[in-house]
Amino acid sequence: MASAASRPRTTGSGSERRPLPWPARLLAMLCAFTFMVAFAVVLARLTLQPSPASEALTHSNLQPGSSLKAYLDQPELRDAFKQIGGNILLGIPFGILVPVVAPRTRGILRVLLLTAIVMLLVEFAQGALVTGRAFDIDDVILNTTGALIGYLLLGRRLSRAVHARKPRAGRAGKEPSADEV
Repeated sequence: MASAASRPRTTGSGSERRPLPWPARLLAMLCAFTFMVAFAVVLARLTLQPSPASEALTHSNLQPGSSLKAYLDQPELRDAFKQIGGNILLGIPFGILVPVVAPRTRGILRVLLLTAIVMLLVEFAQGALVTGRAFDIDDVILNTTGALIGYLLLGRRLSRAVHARKPRAGRAGKEPSADEV
C-alpha cells in the first residue's frame, strides 16, 4: 500500500494538482523574472520620463474618481479609453508575474497589496521628482484593478503550475498520513 506522501495530491473535486517538473518550473521562473525586469523598464520609461510640455497642465489628484470623471468628460471617447485602458494594462503584468516570481505573494490580497504599494511609490516619484508629471490616486486604483484582472485570468493558474502548495492539516479532502492512522 502506498503511503500518503507518495500518493498524488488532489483537490476536493478529485482532480490531480501537480506542479510542473523542476526543469520546467525553473524555466518558467526565469522567464517570469525576465519579463518582470522588462516590464519594470517599460513602466519606468512610461511613467518616470519627464514631460516638460505638460508641466502647466499637471495637478495632483488625491480624490478617488476625480481623474476618472475628467477622462470620461473628454470630448473624444478614444482619449478616455487610452487613459483608463492604459492604466489597467500597466497593472496586468503584476497580477500575472508577481505570484510566479515570488510565491509567498500568492493570493489575491497579497498581489493587490503589493501592486498598490509599488504603484503608490511610482506615483509619489512622479509627483515629487518628474517634471510634467503628478501624483494621481486614480492611476493607482486602475493599475491595481489591472493586477486583479491579470491574477484572475492567468496569474493564479501559472503560480499553481509553477509552485505547489504544501498540504495543510485539517484541509478538506485530505487523506490521513500513516502517522495519523
